Amino acid sequence: MASLREQKLADLGVTLPTAAAPVANYVAAVRTGTLLVVSGQLPLVEGRLSATGKLGGGVGIEQGAAAARACAINLLAQIKATLGSLDGVVRVVRLGGFIACTADFTQHATVMNGASDLMAAVFGESGRHARSTIGVPSLPLDAPVEVEGLFEIA
Repeated sequence: MASLREQKLADLGVTLPTAAAPVANYVAAVRTGTLLVVSGQLPLVEGRLSATGKLGGGVGIEQGAAAARACAINLLAQIKATLGSLDGVVRVVRLGGFIACTADFTQHATVMNGASDLMAAVFGESGRHARSTIGVPSLPLDAPVEVEGLFEIA
């Protein structure tokens, strides 16, 4: 039986993928007390990046926001893999977004809204979170976006 939040995702047309395995010397998520830290997730869709390149240099804002949303979906997949259900999340505390972009790109917040909007849609008021969004010169595999998360859990 799907959890309430997984049903919310289904209503949004989202199916959680299998959580991606770490590709280096780190773990996908760390649980400590009532906090769950989820490592940065790339915009992988069916095992492939949904986009590559830089914002302001070939990747458009809408494509970047869609990539951030894909990252958020992968964060949720990691939570489910760790907790067994999304219903163990009490609050989305913080998201950290990394936007690969050109030096003159300034629409970081609009891109990151792709991830933030999904969290609010799935978790309601408890999905509203603190956030940092940072422009960087490059990301692994030439991904345009990477998103990490901090969650309060039951």
